[in-house]
Amino acid sequence: MVCNRCIKAIQRDVEILGIQLKHIQLGSIIYEERSKDDFNNIKTILENNGFEILLAQDQQLVEQIKIELIKLLQKLPLQLEKTLSKYLESTMSIEYSKISKIFSFNESITIEKYFIKLKIEKVKELIQLQENNFTEISQLLDYSNVNHLSRLFKNETGMSLTEYKNSQKSIRNALDQIR
Repeated sequence: MVCNRCIKAIQRDVEILGIQLKHIQLGSIIYEERSKDDFNNIKTILENNGFEILLAQDQQLVEQIKIELIKLLQKLPLQLEKTLSKYLESTMSIEYSKISKIFSFNESITIEKYFIKLKIEKVKELIQLQENNFTEISQLLDYSNVNHLSRLFKNETGMSLTEYKNSQKSIRNALDQIR
């Protein structure tokens, strides 16, 4: 689950079945198991909503990394007081080399490239809101200058910032579909 709407949808469906939730947050559900069928019912609900249960430790770690990166982007302006690697090490209490290897192996993309893709989706969102100009957007997302953002945006989307802004299409990717 990568957004609050996802959480609400899952919560609603689980409660309809009469399963008592103790806690639900991005990437995690804790429930009171009253019958052997509760787990399978929750699994079905998740699968019907496009999610999967992650039981393997590596998969859980990858999901936690994604959640931490999404949370980081929700707080604008983005202000990393240290590098992304140091940020993840401190928030997850695991050496970055281990985090990086597991993430890259499971996702076939580095954490840095994944974070760039997340930031590009945030740029698209900010452009569509029309509250900030390109320079302000680059500053909100902690880019050194608008040219740097512009190059990355063009590399990822094939369009310039202006072309994207002027297009009448909303060409955005769901955060859980970024690879």
